[in-house]
Amino acid sequence: MQNFLIKTLANAGALAVAIWLLADITLTGDDTGRKAITLIVVALIFGVVNFVVKPIVKLFSLPLLILTLGLFTLVINALMLLLTSWLADQFDLSFQVDGFGTALLGGLIISIVSWALNMILPDDD
Repeated sequence: MQNFLIKTLANAGALAVAIWLLADITLTGDDTGRKAITLIVVALIFGVVNFVVKPIVKLFSLPLLILTLGLFTLVINALMLLLTSWLADQFDLSFQVDGFGTALLGGLIISIVSWALNMILPDDD
C-alpha cells in the first residue's frame, strides 16, 4: 500500500512538471487545493492506465517496438497520456492535453521525471 502511494505521488509530481513546462497541458481549478486534488486523481487515472492498458498496447505493438529498437515506446507513452486526458474529461476533471505533439513531449517529460523520482523515493516491495 505504501509503495502504491509513493508511485502515485511520483506520478503526480511528474505530471505537475509536465503541466509546468508545457503550455498545452493544462490543469485548471478554482483554487490550489482543488488543483492538487485534481492532480492526484489524474495521477491515479494515469497509474491505472499504465498498469492496465499499456502492457496490452505494448504486446500488440511488439513488432514495431523491435523494429524501432524501443523508440515506439515514446508513442505509446503519448497515447497513454492522451487516454488519461480523455478519461479525465469523462470524469469532469479539469486536465487537458492538446494534441499528439504535446502528448509526445509530455510523455517524455513524465517518463524522465517519474524515473528520477522513483530513484530518489524509497521502494519497499
